[in-house]
Amino acid sequence: MRAHEAGALHGELGNRGPAWLRTPDDVNALVPQLWPRGVVRDSDGVLTVSGLNVKDLRAEFGTPAYVLDEDDLRARARAFQAAFQGHDVYYAGKAFLCRAVVRAIDEEGLFLDVCSGGELATALSAGMSPERIGFHGNNKSVRELERAVDAGVGRIIVDSFDEIDRLAAIARERGKRQPVLVRVTVGVEAHTHEFIATAHEDQKFGFSVGGGAAFKAVCKILDDDVLDLRGLHSHIGSQIFDASGFEVAARRVLALQAQIRDARGVELPEIDLGGGFGIAYTTQDDPAAPADLAERMLKIVDDECEARGLAVPKLSVEPGRAIVGPAVFTLYEVGTVKDVDGLRTYVSVDGGMSDNIRTALYDASYSATVAGRASTADPILARVVGKHCESGDIVVKDEFLPADVQPGDLLAVPGTGAYCRSMASNYNHVPRPPVVAVRGGEARVIVRRETEDDLLALDVG
Repeated sequence: MRAHEAGALHGELGNRGPAWLRTPDDVNALVPQLWPRGVVRDSDGVLTVSGLNVKDLRAEFGTPAYVLDEDDLRARARAFQAAFQGHDVYYAGKAFLCRAVVRAIDEEGLFLDVCSGGELATALSAGMSPERIGFHGNNKSVRELERAVDAGVGRIIVDSFDEIDRLAAIARERGKRQPVLVRVTVGVEAHTHEFIATAHEDQKFGFSVGGGAAFKAVCKILDDDVLDLRGLHSHIGSQIFDASGFEVAARRVLALQAQIRDARGVELPEIDLGGGFGIAYTTQDDPAAPADLAERMLKIVDDECEARGLAVPKLSVEPGRAIVGPAVFTLYEVGTVKDVDGLRTYVSVDGGMSDNIRTALYDASYSATVAGRASTADPILARVVGKHCESGDIVVKDEFLPADVQPGDLLAVPGTGAYCRSMASNYNHVPRPPVVAVRGGEARVIVRRETEDDLLALDVG
């Protein structure tokens, strides 16, 4: 789409079109909510993070690369810690985990949630105290459960009757009383993509509250008494902006809490309402601040407990995306620019769906900017695509870029800290990018770039 066509489209949409599809007044402008706190443009229009410009980062580390503003990550962790003071904040490691991130969130006072043996191994190797770790997963293996119990993991969130049997046997054999939470599904239809909605009835996680399975699971654990039942856990989904879903979930979990008290004479001391707090990927996203989330969630818990005559349990939440997502941007180099018969301009970068599968998997929307210079050119509506042999290899579906975007330009895509490196693949035998942490004017690799030797080392045929 040419510049005058983009302008015409903007005129037709006015304020009615989605924000990501509106021509910006300045294609060089950065929208603060989309970028880490330490990212600005210098006098030449070059993006800098913590005082380091992206041209120098490319020269030292290459592209593509995930660039982490560590001060931003830590500030977001502290914001959740302050908002939920007196309660427990678990960083959801599935969003992105490496030893440097484990140490950072540990130093900021957060707990850690893992959901596989590999994530547990990463946490333990980074020195995280096992008592500060929670272990999730709908199909934990016997080996994973044994490792968790032997390590002294602080809590295991049980997800099925089979798992209760496995874990009880392991705990009994070792003479330990393992703390657990019961994951429940509360029938909340979260307003998010169906693949990341986790509290409706027809899905793989947890025990149904409405169907009675959750109460049966609680009774099973209480009757055996080899496991230490600490509370109930609910997670309604991911990338959620409407806090009302958490309020409904809290009511239903606390109703079960009251049922347990009335039937078994036990008041469980903890409740975990999960995470899934949304972040801004485009200007149309308006995420809530941690303080606002905490105020609403704590109020509904207090109100429901008062109404049901329950002692207020300790609350846990599990932000992952909301802490690491906005703290990272991906730096690419443009390889080709293709105008397809005036229909659309395709800007191809040196990465793609192997380093960010979310656009293809969830139809996710992202933003982008030319990062290595300023431009006075008119905007064109472009699609940023990757280098893989797949027509769905799209990084940014629609973005206004300067008409003079060209091969060799640096392109930065914000909001890529969560579920990008953690879901990265070697599709087309492309090595995965590094993660470069920047702090105090210094940059260091915290996850190195894969090489072709790494790929070949696994091929033993």
